[in-house]
Amino acid sequence: MSSSFKSPVDTAKAISATAGAKNSANIVNVILLSFLAGAYIAFGGLLAVVASAGMLKAGAPIGLEKFVFGAVFPVGLIIVVLAGSELFTGNVMFMTLGVLDGNASVGGLAKNWVISWIFNFVGALFVAYVLAFMGGITPTDATAPAYAISAKAIAVAEGKVTMPFTVAMIKGIGCNWLVCLAVWLANASDDIIGKIVGIWFPIMAFVCIGFEHSVANMFFIPLGMFLGAKGVTWSTIIINNLVPVTIGNIIGGAVFVACIYWYTYLKD
Repeated sequence: MSSSFKSPVDTAKAISATAGAKNSANIVNVILLSFLAGAYIAFGGLLAVVASAGMLKAGAPIGLEKFVFGAVFPVGLIIVVLAGSELFTGNVMFMTLGVLDGNASVGGLAKNWVISWIFNFVGALFVAYVLAFMGGITPTDATAPAYAISAKAIAVAEGKVTMPFTVAMIKGIGCNWLVCLAVWLANASDDIIGKIVGIWFPIMAFVCIGFEHSVANMFFIPLGMFLGAKGVTWSTIIINNLVPVTIGNIIGGAVFVACIYWYTYLKD
Protein backbone atom coordinates (compact mmCIF):
# COMPACT_ATOMS: atom_id res chain seq x y z
CA MET A 1 0.00 0.00 0.00
CA SER A 2 1.47 3.36 -1.02
CA SER A 3 1.76 6.16 1.50
CA SER A 4 0.66 9.76 0.83
CA PHE A 5 3.67 11.16 2.64
CA LYS A 6 7.44 10.76 2.78
CA SER A 7 9.45 9.68 5.81
CA PRO A 8 11.65 12.37 7.41
CA VAL A 9 14.72 10.83 5.74
CA ASP A 10 13.06 10.81 2.31
CA THR A 11 11.86 14.39 2.87
CA ALA A 12 15.43 15.46 3.62
CA LYS A 13 16.60 13.76 0.41
CA ALA A 14 13.86 15.47 -1.62
CA ILE A 15 14.82 18.88 -0.20
CA SER A 16 18.47 18.24 -1.03
CA ALA A 17 17.50 17.30 -4.60
CA THR A 18 15.43 20.48 -4.93
CA ALA A 19 18.46 22.47 -3.76
CA GLY A 20 20.43 20.92 -6.62
CA ALA A 21 17.80 22.13 -9.10
CA LYS A 22 17.81 25.61 -7.55
CA ASN A 23 21.62 25.65 -7.70
CA SER A 24 21.62 25.29 -11.51
CA ALA A 25 18.45 27.28 -12.24
CA ASN A 26 18.32 29.90 -15.00
CA ILE A 27 18.91 33.36 -13.45
CA VAL A 28 16.03 35.01 -15.34
CA ASN A 29 13.67 32.32 -14.05
CA VAL A 30 14.94 32.85 -10.48
CA ILE A 31 14.37 36.62 -10.80
CA LEU A 32 10.80 36.17 -12.08
CA LEU A 33 9.93 33.48 -9.53
CA SER A 34 11.43 35.60 -6.72
CA PHE A 35 9.27 38.57 -7.76
CA LEU A 36 6.21 36.29 -7.63
CA ALA A 37 7.13 34.90 -4.19
CA GLY A 38 7.45 38.41 -2.75
CA ALA A 39 4.06 39.32 -4.22
CA TYR A 40 2.42 36.13 -2.89
CA ILE A 41 3.68 36.74 0.67
CA ALA A 42 2.48 40.34 0.36
CA PHE A 43 -1.00 39.10 -0.65
CA GLY A 44 -1.09 37.13 2.61
CA GLY A 45 0.12 40.17 4.53
CA LEU A 46 -2.47 42.45 2.96
CA LEU A 47 -5.24 39.93 3.69
CA ALA A 48 -4.08 39.71 7.32
CA VAL A 49 -4.19 43.51 7.73
CA VAL A 50 -7.65 43.76 6.11
CA ALA A 51 -9.11 40.83 8.08
CA SER A 52 -7.92 42.02 11.50
CA ALA A 53 -8.33 45.80 11.03
CA GLY A 54 -10.40 47.48 13.74
CA MET A 55 -10.74 44.37 15.91
CA LEU A 56 -8.90 45.79 18.93
CA LYS A 57 -10.80 49.09 18.71
CA ALA A 58 -14.04 47.09 18.66
CA GLY A 59 -13.02 45.40 21.90
CA ALA A 60 -11.75 42.05 20.62
CA PRO A 61 -9.20 40.30 22.89
CA ILE A 62 -5.62 40.75 21.62
CA GLY A 63 -5.22 36.98 21.32
CA LEU A 64 -8.22 36.73 18.99
CA GLU A 65 -6.96 39.64 16.87
CA LYS A 66 -3.54 37.98 16.58
CA PHE A 67 -5.18 34.66 15.68
CA VAL A 68 -7.29 36.19 12.89
CA PHE A 69 -4.19 37.97 11.56
CA GLY A 70 -2.24 34.69 11.65
CA ALA A 71 -5.05 32.47 10.40
CA VAL A 72 -5.33 34.13 6.97
CA PHE A 73 -1.67 35.03 6.40
CA PRO A 74 -0.63 31.47 5.32
CA VAL A 75 -2.36 31.89 1.92
CA GLY A 76 0.90 33.51 0.76
CA LEU A 77 3.16 30.54 1.48
CA ILE A 78 0.51 28.09 0.25
CA ILE A 79 0.67 29.81 -3.17
CA VAL A 80 4.49 30.04 -3.01
CA VAL A 81 4.81 26.29 -2.50
CA LEU A 82 1.97 24.98 -4.67
CA ALA A 83 2.34 27.37 -7.63
CA GLY A 84 6.14 27.36 -7.41
CA SER A 85 8.32 30.39 -6.69
CA GLU A 86 11.60 31.41 -5.06
CA LEU A 87 11.14 32.59 -1.47
CA PHE A 88 14.30 33.71 0.33
CA THR A 89 13.31 32.31 3.72
CA GLY A 90 12.55 28.83 2.37
CA ASN A 91 15.68 28.96 0.21
CA VAL A 92 17.76 29.38 3.38
CA MET A 93 16.82 25.81 4.31
CA PHE A 94 16.94 24.35 0.80
CA MET A 95 20.35 25.72 -0.14
CA THR A 96 22.01 25.10 3.25
CA LEU A 97 20.93 21.47 3.26
CA GLY A 98 21.91 21.12 -0.40
CA VAL A 99 25.41 22.47 0.25
CA LEU A 100 25.90 20.17 3.25
CA ASP A 101 24.65 17.18 1.23
CA GLY A 102 26.81 17.99 -1.81
CA ASN A 103 23.96 18.82 -4.20
CA ALA A 104 24.59 22.59 -4.22
CA SER A 105 27.63 24.87 -4.09
CA VAL A 106 28.39 27.78 -1.79
CA GLY A 107 28.41 30.04 -4.86
CA GLY A 108 25.00 28.69 -5.90
CA LEU A 109 23.70 29.31 -2.40
CA ALA A 110 24.96 32.92 -2.40
CA LYS A 111 23.51 33.60 -5.87
CA ASN A 112 20.14 32.11 -4.92
CA TRP A 113 19.90 33.96 -1.59
CA VAL A 114 20.90 37.36 -3.00
CA ILE A 115 18.61 37.19 -6.06
CA SER A 116 15.62 35.85 -4.12
CA TRP A 117 16.02 38.43 -1.31
CA ILE A 118 16.25 41.39 -3.70
CA PHE A 119 13.40 40.34 -6.01
CA ASN A 120 11.18 39.21 -3.13
CA PHE A 121 11.53 42.85 -2.03
CA VAL A 122 10.53 44.08 -5.51
CA GLY A 123 7.45 41.82 -5.58
CA ALA A 124 6.39 42.84 -2.06
CA LEU A 125 6.82 46.54 -2.91
CA PHE A 126 4.71 46.12 -6.05
CA VAL A 127 1.79 44.79 -4.02
CA ALA A 128 2.28 47.39 -1.27
CA TYR A 129 2.47 50.43 -3.55
CA VAL A 130 0.48 49.53 -6.67
CA LEU A 131 -2.23 47.18 -5.42
CA ALA A 132 -2.73 48.32 -1.81
CA PHE A 133 -1.79 52.02 -1.84
CA MET A 134 -2.61 53.13 -5.39
CA GLY A 135 -5.50 50.67 -5.58
CA GLY A 136 -7.27 52.40 -2.70
CA ILE A 137 -7.44 49.37 -0.42
CA THR A 138 -5.58 51.41 2.21
CA PRO A 139 -7.16 54.90 1.96
CA THR A 140 -5.28 57.97 3.25
CA ASP A 141 -8.52 59.80 4.13
CA ALA A 142 -9.05 59.29 7.87
CA THR A 143 -12.84 59.68 7.41
CA ALA A 144 -13.09 56.80 4.93
CA PRO A 145 -14.91 53.69 6.22
CA ALA A 146 -11.91 51.53 5.29
CA TYR A 147 -9.38 53.77 7.08
CA ALA A 148 -9.18 51.17 9.88
CA ILE A 149 -7.17 49.06 7.40
CA SER A 150 -4.68 51.90 6.91
CA ALA A 151 -4.50 52.54 10.66
CA LYS A 152 -3.65 48.87 11.22
CA ALA A 153 -0.96 48.98 8.48
CA ILE A 154 0.58 52.12 10.04
CA ALA A 155 0.61 50.58 13.54
CA VAL A 156 2.27 47.40 12.25
CA ALA A 157 5.00 49.37 10.44
CA GLU A 158 5.73 51.66 13.38
CA GLY A 159 6.03 48.71 15.74
CA LYS A 160 8.47 46.89 13.49
CA VAL A 161 10.99 49.75 13.06
CA THR A 162 11.15 50.57 16.78
CA MET A 163 12.13 47.05 17.86
CA PRO A 164 15.64 46.65 19.38
CA PHE A 165 18.14 44.96 17.01
CA THR A 166 18.58 41.86 19.19
CA VAL A 167 14.82 41.41 19.68
CA ALA A 168 14.21 41.65 15.91
CA MET A 169 16.97 39.10 15.26
CA ILE A 170 15.65 36.64 17.86
CA LYS A 171 12.11 36.98 16.49
CA GLY A 172 13.60 36.30 13.04
CA ILE A 173 15.09 33.03 14.32
CA GLY A 174 11.75 31.80 15.65
CA CYS A 175 9.99 32.82 12.46
CA ASN A 176 12.14 30.98 9.96
CA TRP A 177 12.43 27.92 12.18
CA LEU A 178 8.65 27.60 11.78
CA VAL A 179 8.53 28.75 8.13
CA CYS A 180 11.11 26.16 7.10
CA LEU A 181 9.23 23.49 9.06
CA ALA A 182 6.12 24.49 7.09
CA VAL A 183 8.04 24.03 3.83
CA TRP A 184 9.46 20.75 5.19
CA LEU A 185 5.95 19.43 5.97
CA ALA A 186 4.73 20.52 2.52
CA ASN A 187 7.59 18.54 0.95
CA ALA A 188 6.77 15.56 3.17
CA SER A 189 3.20 15.36 1.84
CA ASP A 190 2.46 13.96 -1.62
CA ASP A 191 -1.08 15.34 -1.90
CA ILE A 192 -2.30 18.92 -2.16
CA ILE A 193 -4.52 18.92 0.95
CA GLY A 194 -1.66 17.51 3.04
CA LYS A 195 0.63 20.25 1.73
CA ILE A 196 -1.89 22.99 2.61
CA VAL A 197 -2.46 21.64 6.14
CA GLY A 198 1.30 21.18 6.65
CA ILE A 199 1.91 24.81 5.70
CA TRP A 200 -1.03 26.38 7.53
CA PHE A 201 -0.31 25.36 11.12
CA PRO A 202 3.35 26.46 11.44
CA ILE A 203 2.72 29.71 9.51
CA MET A 204 -0.36 30.54 11.57
CA ALA A 205 1.76 29.83 14.66
CA PHE A 206 4.69 32.11 13.78
CA VAL A 207 2.42 35.03 12.84
CA CYS A 208 0.12 34.62 15.85
CA ILE A 209 3.12 34.40 18.20
CA GLY A 210 4.60 37.58 16.71
CA PHE A 211 7.84 36.37 15.11
CA GLU A 212 9.47 38.40 12.29
CA HIS A 213 9.59 37.38 8.61
CA SER A 214 11.93 39.43 6.41
CA VAL A 215 9.89 39.07 3.21
CA ALA A 216 6.57 39.83 4.91
CA ASN A 217 8.21 42.93 6.39
CA MET A 218 9.24 44.00 2.88
CA PHE A 219 5.49 44.49 2.42
CA PHE A 220 4.24 45.56 5.86
CA ILE A 221 6.75 48.32 6.61
CA PRO A 222 6.86 50.09 3.21
CA LEU A 223 3.04 50.04 3.12
CA GLY A 224 3.00 51.84 6.46
CA MET A 225 5.60 54.31 5.14
CA PHE A 226 3.46 55.07 2.05
CA LEU A 227 0.56 55.79 4.43
CA GLY A 228 2.61 58.21 6.56
CA ALA A 229 3.79 56.04 9.47
CA LYS A 230 5.99 57.99 11.90
CA GLY A 231 9.71 57.19 11.94
CA VAL A 232 9.44 54.85 8.96
CA THR A 233 12.01 55.63 6.25
CA TRP A 234 13.96 53.48 3.82
CA SER A 235 16.91 53.52 6.23
CA THR A 236 14.84 52.48 9.27
CA ILE A 237 13.13 49.78 7.20
CA ILE A 238 16.46 48.24 6.21
CA ILE A 239 18.73 48.97 9.21
CA ASN A 240 16.23 48.67 12.08
CA ASN A 241 14.29 45.69 10.75
CA LEU A 242 15.34 43.91 7.57
CA VAL A 243 19.01 43.49 8.55
CA PRO A 244 18.45 41.92 12.00
CA VAL A 245 15.39 39.95 10.86
CA THR A 246 17.24 38.56 7.82
CA ILE A 247 20.15 37.48 10.05
CA GLY A 248 17.67 35.79 12.39
CA ASN A 249 15.85 34.15 9.48
CA ILE A 250 19.15 32.71 8.24
CA ILE A 251 19.99 31.30 11.68
CA GLY A 252 16.50 29.86 12.14
CA GLY A 253 16.30 28.12 8.78
CA ALA A 254 19.94 27.13 8.30
CA VAL A 255 20.88 26.03 11.82
CA PHE A 256 17.68 24.79 13.45
CA VAL A 257 16.24 23.03 10.39
CA ALA A 258 18.80 22.42 7.63
CA CYS A 259 21.89 21.66 9.72
CA ILE A 260 20.18 19.54 12.36
CA TYR A 261 18.16 17.48 9.90
CA TRP A 262 21.13 17.03 7.58
CA TYR A 263 23.21 15.84 10.54
CA THR A 264 20.57 13.43 11.84
CA TYR A 265 19.21 12.11 8.50
CA LEU A 266 21.74 12.54 5.71
CA LYS A 267 25.24 12.73 7.17
CA ASP A 268 27.11 9.48 6.51
